[in-house]
Amino acid sequence: MTKSFYKELQQALQSEKRLVLMVVITNEGSSPGRKGFKMAVTKNAMFGTIGGGIMEHKLVEYAQSLLGKPSFEPLIKHQIHDKSAPKDQSGMICSGQQTIAFFNITNEFIPLVNQILTEENFKITYNNFGINVPSENEAWSFTESNIQRQKVYIIGGGHVGLALSEVLSRMDFEIHIFDHRENLNTMIQNQFVDSIQTVELGQIDAYIPEGNDVYVVIMSFGYRTDDVIIRKLINKNFKYIGMLGSKEKIATLFQSMIVDGFDKDRIAQVYAPIGIDIKSETTQEIAISVAAQLIRVKNQNR
Repeated sequence: MTKSFYKELQQALQSEKRLVLMVVITNEGSSPGRKGFKMAVTKNAMFGTIGGGIMEHKLVEYAQSLLGKPSFEPLIKHQIHDKSAPKDQSGMICSGQQTIAFFNITNEFIPLVNQILTEENFKITYNNFGINVPSENEAWSFTESNIQRQKVYIIGGGHVGLALSEVLSRMDFEIHIFDHRENLNTMIQNQFVDSIQTVELGQIDAYIPEGNDVYVVIMSFGYRTDDVIIRKLINKNFKYIGMLGSKEKIATLFQSMIVDGFDKDRIAQVYAPIGIDIKSETTQEIAISVAAQLIRVKNQNR
């Protein structure tokens, strides 16, 4: 779970007093919504995601209808992403399936939200009796912890960024993607990330926090944009920073930075060319090589 979601939920409850919380409690196959995905719907707003697409649109409308009732008991809806399914069709064709739980949340939930935001390793259970309501006769249940996930910031929303997002989405990473191009089709198609933003690359440093749980992946449009990005981020402290590109391009870029006074030791810490060398050729192979490198850095000391 991400604390940022519960921070937004806390603010929503303080202003609107009531909302519907949707939680993906199970998923199988190539489901766009995975276990732990969450979305909140109020009368005036919505945030989070349960997988996107027509399924999400349909279930947001259902959540809004629940807000028209004085209250409701926790319930689940099963969604199958296959138009040949005899029932529970989501309207999507990506295969796989997922189950979404719906909870009626009022401002009485705020003390529990405060615990989630302030206590370390806090566990929260969603079941047919409610949230953190103990029972020995649960019809369905999902438990998670508020331990922060490792955060990956992908700068470049093109085909490789899309492929990497999909690979990482099957692991325990919180994924954010940036690009400077408006209405980029591969950004629009990307349903695998926690957030998507179109930004000015000259201000990219304002969007990425430092930290030992932060991984930065630079795979932008080309040399000039890579140059802008790396100069903005090189002096910040991350768990990992890597850049896509040929050895020749990277050597030229780094030499230019050294001439301009950037620290050689800082530059040497950049993983470039990015990824584990598996002789990648296709977009998907590059994504796998980068994901493998992130996993190696995450799981062992350099």
